[in-house]
Order: sequence, then C-alpha cells, then structure tokens
Amino acid sequence: MYNILTLNKISHVGLSKLDQTKYAISDNTETPDGILLRSFNMHDYDMPESLLAIGRAGAGVNNIPLDKCTEKGIVVFNTPGANANAVKELVIAALLLSSRNIVGGIDWAKELVSSDTVEKDVEKGKSAFVGPEIAGKTLGVVGLGAIGVLVANAAEALGMNVIGYDPYISIDAAWGLSTNVKRAINRNEIFENCDYITLHVPLTKETEKMVSSVALETMKDGVRIINCSRADLVDADAMKSALDSEKVACYVTDFPNKALLNYKNVISIPHLGASTPESEENCAVMAVREIKEYIERGNITNSVNFPSVQLPKTSQSRITIMHKNIPNMLSQISNEFAKNDLNIDNMMNKSKNDVAYTIVDVDSEVNGNVIESLSKIDGIIRVRLIQ
Repeated sequence: MYNILTLNKISHVGLSKLDQTKYAISDNTETPDGILLRSFNMHDYDMPESLLAIGRAGAGVNNIPLDKCTEKGIVVFNTPGANANAVKELVIAALLLSSRNIVGGIDWAKELVSSDTVEKDVEKGKSAFVGPEIAGKTLGVVGLGAIGVLVANAAEALGMNVIGYDPYISIDAAWGLSTNVKRAINRNEIFENCDYITLHVPLTKETEKMVSSVALETMKDGVRIINCSRADLVDADAMKSALDSEKVACYVTDFPNKALLNYKNVISIPHLGASTPESEENCAVMAVREIKEYIERGNITNSVNFPSVQLPKTSQSRITIMHKNIPNMLSQISNEFAKNDLNIDNMMNKSKNDVAYTIVDVDSEVNGNVIESLSKIDGIIRVRLIQ
C-alpha cells in the first residue's frame, strides 16, 4: 500500500484515479510515498525518507525546495498546460479591464446608491471612464508556452496585431501558434513596439524583475501591462514610478502585493488564474497520473528537477537509479549488474543539468545486495527496486 499525503485540497476527480486497493490517501501521514499539493509552502517542510515524489497541481513550483528534493532523490512534478485555458480566459479579461476602465466605472456606479437620479448621473459621469478598444492595437506576448500560445491566438482572433517572443519555444507550441503572430527576436522588440504587453514566463534569475525601470523607459507612453505569471517578474518600485508618470496607463496583476495593492491604475486580481473547477480537475488528474506512473513503473514525465524518461516495463524486475551527471557512471552501474549475474534486458538513461536518471530492466529477480552495492557507488543519489 502506497501512502499519498495531500497538503492542499485536491480535486476528487484526480484522487479517484488512484486505486484504493493500492493507495491510502490522507492529509495526515508521517510516511508518505507521494505528496499532492497546490500552493502549500514546503520550504520549511521536513522531507521524510519515505517520500518518492511530489505532484504540484499547477505549473509554478516556487513553493517547493527543488534543490533539497533533488539531493534527496525526490521527483517534483508539475502540470504544464492543465490550467492553460483558465489562465488564457483571465488574461483576455485583463486586457479588456486594462483598456476600458471597467473596474473604476463599477466602483463609481456603486457610489450612486443614495442618488434619486441614478440614470441621469450615469449618463453625465460615464465619460470619465472612456477607454480604447483592443482591436487594431498591438499585443506583445512574452513567453509562448501552453498559456502564451492560447493568449496570442485568442488576441489575434479578437483583431489585435500580436507579436510573440520566446527563445525556447517548443515544437508543439510552434505548431499551435497562429501563423499571423509575428516573431520578435528579443524582449526589447516587444517592449518598444506594443500597446499591450502580457507576461507568460517562469520566475528565474534571468526573468526576475524583467520589467525594470530600464525596460519601462523603452516602452510606449500609455502602455498597458498584464502579469498573470509571477509577481516578481515586475519591479514594483519601477512600476510605481511608471504609473506616476503615466508611462504605464494600467497594470493588471494576478499576484497582488502590498506595494501596489491600492496604487492608482493598478488592478489586483487575487490569483484567480487557475481558479476554475475545470482547471483544478485537469491539474489534479495530471498530477495524480504523473505520481502514479512514477511510483508504480518508475517513469518520469513533466518533472522540473529530473529528466523525462519513459520505458515500457516488459521484464520481471526494474531498478531505477538517480545519480549525478558525471563520467563513468553507466559503466559502474553495468559492472554491478554483471557482478551479480544479472542480464540487462532493457536500459534507458537521460540527464538534466547536473543529474541523470537511469532505468534498468532485468529478466530475473533482484535481491537486496544489488540495491545496496549500487547505492554505494560514488555519485549515486537514490536506487529503487520495482517488481
């Protein structure tokens, strides 16, 4: 029986994919084989020795200590694309909110509650909330992953001119992108030429505060910026100055922070990007399937800290080996199998940055001595037997 710990509420649609004869699901177990979570902060969490995998029902993994997990041989999964449509819809709403001052108009209309001439007051005061249409304007999409592609295509369908930038665009994303979306050669091309800019990149050292004072200076006067990715992609102090000078006409973010919460021409949405029942179900199902496949067969898909490796299990025993990505590892691993008279039926190895993952199938039973000897090889992180 495998123990699955839930650190947040996980959709029952996803949890139902776990066979109850094999899995015990709980929000309170000290020996989990797998953890499912959404936004729970794991940075101060004491990782138990039993833990094999963490499934994040969502794309961002800033709440998970990846380096610590990698050192312990714990695979961290996320669910890219599962919430893409939900976020896309919010971004399109944000484009309209940034343009038409709908929020300001609604707030003003509520203040008329004590008036006896509401209809006349509305007609008299509505001119204060005039805003431009998005059709015919230019939208820059920074990041063309699952969400960015959907946003670009939807904006183009709404009559916008769309420019996209992503130096790491995948083949699948490129196939799904409208041929009418123009390609920028760098971020500056987006910053300099767009009326609206939407951000769809992960938070990394390279992207942190990418919307800086320098970047803002290059933008068009009156630019509107949408950030439904991560708060720290934008320098808050620089954004304040740009709003004060009206360089930025409106900033819409799905990640409110105290510095900008009540600032003029800032619309703070309370992280609703993936807050739809469909999105929560999709993310939960994907996370559960990833963890299940890894626990039962050792296959890895959509891991953020280990390489993706899938090998059909056709033999009696499978050994999975996490190790450092250094020379001579495979020969040492193979030698241990030879020493124990084990014939390798199938084998696959892939690396990701400083770590690698090897799956070895053998056509006979494997005793504990093999696992122990493999574990003693310098550079081995974790060894697991699946039978």
